[in-house]
Amino acid sequence: MLTIAIQAGGQSSRMGEDKALKPFLGKPLIQRVTERFSTIADELIVTTNRPADYTFLNARLMPDLKPGRGALGGLYTAIASASQPFVAVIACDMPFASPNLIENAHRLMVQEEADVVIAKSEEGYEPFHALYRRETCLPAIEAAITADLWKVIAWFPQVHVRTLSPDELKSFNPSGLCFWNVNTPEEFQQAEQLAKRSDEAAI
Repeated sequence: MLTIAIQAGGQSSRMGEDKALKPFLGKPLIQRVTERFSTIADELIVTTNRPADYTFLNARLMPDLKPGRGALGGLYTAIASASQPFVAVIACDMPFASPNLIENAHRLMVQEEADVVIAKSEEGYEPFHALYRRETCLPAIEAAITADLWKVIAWFPQVHVRTLSPDELKSFNPSGLCFWNVNTPEEFQQAEQLAKRSDEAAI
C-alpha cells in the first residue's frame, strides 16, 4: 500500500560534494535514510538522474520524467513512478526522517480521506517529508506542470490537504528533528554528533 520515494536529485552546492553519498556514521547518508524506511515500505524508489551512483541500494532507481522542471518535476517523478496508492516522498538529506510520522500520516489519510498529509513549519510546508495519495495528486501535479507553474505546492488548492497540527507533530516526532536537512559540512557534522548520542531518541 505504501511506496517510499527518496529524492536524490539535489545539487549539493553548499556541501561541495554529493551529500547523498557522503558517509554518515560510516555509510552513505542516503543509505541511512532508505534503511530507516525499509521496514514500512511496500516499495522503495530512489529518484536520481545518476542511477549508476546508487546501484548499491536495494531500491528501484528512477530518472526525472519531467526534466528541467525543478522540485515540482521531482515530486511528479516520485509519485508517477510509484506502484502503490500512497506515496511518501522523502528528501535524501534528512538524517532523522521519521517513519513514525509517515505511518501516522497514512493512518490520518485513510481515516479522513485526505489527498496530502503534510507538516507546516515557520518556513512553510514540508513537501519532501510528506504523504500523497497517488490517484488524486498525480493529475493535479501534471496539470500544474502543463500550466507552467513551478511552485512545489502550486496544485494544493485542487486537492484535500490535511495539515498536521503542532501537537500532532510533537506526538509523531518528539525529537522535532525529522525535517532537519543537512546542507553544509558544519550541519552534517552536527547531525552526526547528535546521531551518535541519541539516534533512537531521534526516530
